[in-house]
Amino acid sequence: MKLKRQQQGLTFMGLIIVGILLALAGVVFAQLVPTYIEYIAVQKAVDKAAAGTTVAEVRSTFDKASQIDDIRTISGKDLIVGKEGDRVVVSFAYTREVHLAGPAYLVMKYEGRSK
Repeated sequence: MKLKRQQQGLTFMGLIIVGILLALAGVVFAQLVPTYIEYIAVQKAVDKAAAGTTVAEVRSTFDKASQIDDIRTISGKDLIVGKEGDRVVVSFAYTREVHLAGPAYLVMKYEGRSK
């Protein structure tokens, strides 16, 4: 008598389902990466702007950096400028919505402050 070997692996339908899930995850990831890259650019611009001494100077510096880095989500007027001791601290907060399908959105909340 020969024993039957047990087969292991994915069925064709299982492979299709896994492929579809990976494709959907890739599409969502491709939409999220630009928002994170913009967040990094905003953080960099805020750090540059914190070198200013007045609120108007800080906002102007940020707006100039925004034009260079193509930041469209937030502008200089949205920044919160304050002082801690003798240094200028610039903070920001904003949200980005990524449309997924139908009424479904993925909301990303970004916030930060100068170093």
